Amino acid sequence: MNHSIYTADKATHLKVVVAGLLAGIAIVATTLTVHFAQPELSLQKAKTLAVHQARPMHARIEMAQR
Repeated sequence: MNHSIYTADKATHLKVVVAGLLAGIAIVATTLTVHFAQPELSLQKAKTLAVHQARPMHARIEMAQR
């Protein structure tokens, strides 16, 4: 195996590409497994979403009442 990117031959390049592909597949498989095994995690996030509505007139009304 060559240890320099400049002198790498086709076999070394193929090994690097295959290793990267396998790592990507492993990450996607793990993510999907966790997502499908615990679907309630994504539902909890959607239920606890808080929306803030700005009230720009609120400060002006308080100042006028003083």
